[in-house]
Amino acid sequence: MNKKKFTYKKSGVNIGAADKFVNFISTISTKKRGKKKFSNIGGFGSITNLPSNIKQPRIVACTDGVGTKIEVANTLNKFDTIGIDLVAMSVNDLIVQGAKPLLFLDYISINKIDLKKLKAIIKGINNGCNQSGCELVGGETAEMPGTYEKGKFDIAGFAVGVVDKNKILNKKKIKENNLILAVPSSGLHSNGYSLIRYLIKQKKINIKKNNFLKSELLKPTKIYVKEIMKLINNNLINGCAHITGGGLSDNIKRIIPDKLSANINLDEIKTSKIFNWLKNNKISNKEMLKTFNCGVGFCLIVESKNLKKINNFFTKEYKPYVIGNISKGKNKVKLNGSINWSQ
Repeated sequence: MNKKKFTYKKSGVNIGAADKFVNFISTISTKKRGKKKFSNIGGFGSITNLPSNIKQPRIVACTDGVGTKIEVANTLNKFDTIGIDLVAMSVNDLIVQGAKPLLFLDYISINKIDLKKLKAIIKGINNGCNQSGCELVGGETAEMPGTYEKGKFDIAGFAVGVVDKNKILNKKKIKENNLILAVPSSGLHSNGYSLIRYLIKQKKINIKKNNFLKSELLKPTKIYVKEIMKLINNNLINGCAHITGGGLSDNIKRIIPDKLSANINLDEIKTSKIFNWLKNNKISNKEMLKTFNCGVGFCLIVESKNLKKINNFFTKEYKPYVIGNISKGKNKVKLNGSINWSQ
């Protein structure tokens, strides 16, 4: 008789460790709730209320991940900021529609439950939710031995927001002679990391010993929710774009109406040191512009009369500035001039 017993734990899945992680999530402190537990965590589904002050509510949903930025986190053994990135990538998309983020769910898949790593990630997610004014209502953690190599993991995020039908930002509001404003990024945000990692590998750079790259590569993505929602509530913007993969051109193109063109003067763009470092490592202008945000994390399309009022809603670090305008034209986006990479 074969006395060897087969258990889930022996196969590489530790339900006990997963339960401890769920309990941790349900008790983490937030500024908004003190130490109150999230009522939905651990259940089969999450329930939330729609704001009662919205007359014609429309639901907006987004999902995203942080790409291979997680590999940099693994290399540097630092996991407290990528959770912020995860929230940012979804909620920054929600607000483009004019939607206020309501709730957020996460999905974490990992080779083996590592409570220290997972706690750092979830604290970042909670931080991002606090910055966004939304609620972390649930998620899923999957231990998947054999699918991921030792120490490897992936994360995905799902955000749901709500907007009044009359306040939806759409192409119809964008008009000729509107200004295009650039809102600075906090850095690389969460795009282009496969190219960055390839560059680092080819040049044999040890990022653990490079203080500049250590500080830049894991800077969390700027969350623009509070500022943009104030602008929307005050009817100060006609359209906006979250600048992610594809850069300025591909993302602004998505919101420009037919027969209008976004004229962008690249001479006006203010970059930061990390983009200058990348450009100096033999990456072409074309590649930079289609891969990275190049210092512009978000764009606003506004009427010129609102410019002064708009600036009042931003801190000095993220003060918007003019980089172009809307005119009649067949091309959705026209890029003029060139970025000064030596700023």
